Amino acid sequence: EVQLVESGGGLVQPGGSLRLSCVTSGFSFSRYHMSWVRQTPGKGLEWVSGINSMGRETFYADSVKGRFTISRDNAKNTLYLQMNSLIPEDTAVYYCASHPVGIFSSADYYPPTGRGTPVTVSS
Repeated sequence: EVQLVESGGGLVQPGGSLRLSCVTSGFSFSRYHMSWVRQTPGKGLEWVSGINSMGRETFYADSVKGRFTISRDNAKNTLYLQMNSLIPEDTAVYYCASHPVGIFSSADYYPPTGRGTPVTVSS
């Protein structure tokens, strides 16, 4: 059974930092490109950041570029998202998602199956 378990979210003041983790199991993590996506109430999923299967290429939405850093540890089957300089607009539930094997495309990911981890940026 494929499992994606996100953690690390919480309440943080503007300008603060959080590190999200996504522990995976049930599939060959190292074969798949991975992404973080987020969802706010009343809105659809928004792609945030992606990383290729070997961790050698990273991709970011313009809204988080320079503030967020994605990484992965294939030995631990775990995906990370370091979020710095957080702003209220980053408030959302964050999910990790895998991509089909092949060329990375930020728009082409499997629907998240985890519960997500909520991030609230507020003073």
